[in-house]
Amino acid sequence: MSEYEDYPQTYEDFLEWFKTEEDCINYISKIRWQNGFMCPKCFSTKAWRTSKGLMHCYNCGHQTSVIAGTLFQGTRKPLRLWFSVIWWVVSQKNGSSALNLKNAMSFKSYETAWTWLQKLRRIMIRPGRELLCGNVEVDETYLGGEEAGVIGREIGNKILIVVAVEENKGKIGRVRFRCIKNASSKELIPFITDNIDKNSHIITDAWSGYSPLRDKEYVHEVKNIFKSDKNADELLPKVHLIISLLKRWLLGTHQGAVSEKHIQYYLDEYSFRFNRRLSKHRGKLFYRIIQQAVTQEAITMDEITGKKPKHNM
Repeated sequence: MSEYEDYPQTYEDFLEWFKTEEDCINYISKIRWQNGFMCPKCFSTKAWRTSKGLMHCYNCGHQTSVIAGTLFQGTRKPLRLWFSVIWWVVSQKNGSSALNLKNAMSFKSYETAWTWLQKLRRIMIRPGRELLCGNVEVDETYLGGEEAGVIGREIGNKILIVVAVEENKGKIGRVRFRCIKNASSKELIPFITDNIDKNSHIITDAWSGYSPLRDKEYVHEVKNIFKSDKNADELLPKVHLIISLLKRWLLGTHQGAVSEKHIQYYLDEYSFRFNRRLSKHRGKLFYRIIQQAVTQEAITMDEITGKKPKHNM
């Protein structure tokens, strides 16, 4: 059966689609159980809905809610509010800060808005997404201000990330990001193999950390900046443009106030937004978030801040 993929295309559609909690529950149900309900305990497909909205399995009697095992599990807030926040977040071209969300949705506290955004950022990357392919530029960069005495690929107190940018018909295609401990091949090569399809044409500078690529199933083109009369942004123009746009986004939307503990999730958000920048309807982004929300369990404030380890999924 084909994937259920239906979503409101405009905000007016959104308001019409989700007037009640029941509307939200039905939408989640259609996305979660595209091929019909399946009991999480015995895998039976026969069930009926109780007066409390629980699915009661005919076979084993197990009862489960539509939001059990999802991002929404245990929420004390209406699903309509969750849906409204998700729609608002994906509708912001440059993303949203916690303060902006607090003001837009009239949250009582900044902490609540911050936590909701953190939860949403953690589901923006779809497991098993397609690998980059074709011509792909790869480079590293630091996030954070300049530090006295720190040169080259030394990290200091800055955050080092590696970036991959795919070429699509001469233009920038999809992007990938990862925080790394250092610029060694031990950090760089796994990022490449995890994110770029075999036999792709990978373009990097002459840094030794990329040297093992010659033993992998890639075509590796090295552009030596020191032996060229061109600057790095001329030799690797696409990845340097993305790096520039990313830093501008972090400074503009978030005023650069992103901690190392959470930076990967901000990178995930930027990747989610950039890779869907050509989507004609914001509703498609809304649908993707809901789709990924129903496959991932809720995470608590303590788990986000690190006070409590994340439980196994």
